[in-house]
Amino acid sequence: MARIDDILTRLKRLHPLSIDLSLGRIERLLAAMDHPEQRLAPVIHIAGTNGKGSVTAYLKAMLEAAGKRAHVYTSPHLVRFNERIQIAGRDGAKPIDEDLLGDLLERVEAINAGAPITFFEITTAAALLAFAETPADAVLLEVGLGGRLDTTNVVAKPAVCVITPISIDHAERLGGTLASIAFEKAGILKPGVPAVIAQQPDEVLTVIERRAAEVGAPLVRKGQEFDAFRQNGRFIFQREDRLLDLPLPALVGRHQVGNAGVAIAAALEARPLGIDEAALARGLTEVRWPARMQRLASGPLKDLLGADDELWLDGGHNPGAGVALAETLADLEERSSRPIWLVVGMMGQKDSAGFLGAFRGIAEQIITVPVPDAHDVPTDAAVLASKARDLGFQAEPAASVEAALRRIRTLKRGPARVLICGSLYLAGHVLALQDGTAVQTN
Repeated sequence: MARIDDILTRLKRLHPLSIDLSLGRIERLLAAMDHPEQRLAPVIHIAGTNGKGSVTAYLKAMLEAAGKRAHVYTSPHLVRFNERIQIAGRDGAKPIDEDLLGDLLERVEAINAGAPITFFEITTAAALLAFAETPADAVLLEVGLGGRLDTTNVVAKPAVCVITPISIDHAERLGGTLASIAFEKAGILKPGVPAVIAQQPDEVLTVIERRAAEVGAPLVRKGQEFDAFRQNGRFIFQREDRLLDLPLPALVGRHQVGNAGVAIAAALEARPLGIDEAALARGLTEVRWPARMQRLASGPLKDLLGADDELWLDGGHNPGAGVALAETLADLEERSSRPIWLVVGMMGQKDSAGFLGAFRGIAEQIITVPVPDAHDVPTDAAVLASKARDLGFQAEPAASVEAALRRIRTLKRGPARVLICGSLYLAGHVLALQDGTAVQTN
């Protein structure tokens, strides 16, 4: 086992073992570390249910197109843990070197001195220490879960706060209503810090507006202070004092127009960073974000299908993501019609009915699969197939992604469009299979 894997395995046994949303432990640890969170480059803090990763990816691309160096913190990772912590460099932010990460984790672990801490807290502390000790122009800090009590919510004065679209997810921890989840997400708002808000349901926006008024956070809301839309094959961004005519985003899906608009609004609010229109345009076209409607045009998994078949991958796993993916598939159908097959694996706590229900009338058949190497208990493939059948789909389980693709090749008639989705952990496994770092199964 590599050194970093050994360290991470040890840290995963930390107390408390489960997620425990609070700030006391991380605040104590950061104080013992001489407050790295107070020694950061300007921070853009990003919360929300869907689109956090895409907005972060757009901002990273825009900053780097402007010649800026940006650290990036996201979660979860897809293939290797060090993807979560990207360190700014001359050639753009890259996943942290594993030896450096190991050193940082051991330093933080020693400073913690055995006090109660969670895995996410100690790894976030290591990321903040890395960012404080490496020069950069900006830090893109993505919330892990919720916002108000999330471990990342220790930066007292970020440059900009962002809240991407909110829908039901993690209801067991954030509450089962949109209002309760919005309350947690709005907990990142800070006095005097501009907050860019994506298009939201009315009940969500009401909660965010109330919290913004309480703390004195100026709001920049999509549909009010700014707008973004597709027009005549171009991407249009507008606010009261500015109209930008830009190329369409490189990421696939109509929801990406909204995500790109939020990213541009945030970039413009971060005025000291000086991101000009040319950098915004380059960021839109140069952005890369794996497992977000990613086309797998070649590789061992694509080889299991026919030459004329399409294979796509997305980590979407909640009802809001299901709606966005269904719309994207419908748009692809308008360009070239072919039967759509879903290969789906999901975690046990997710709203599988809400996610799958979005694909009614779009997907021809669903093949359900296990989620290997998941951090929690996944839904059994046979149980998930039964839930899909209850929703009116033709569905059956398979032993693996590879087995599912072979089954589709046997059953389909003519060229097919196949989407693997339902879990970021499943997406990470697929990418590992693609690059040969995961063990293939039958």
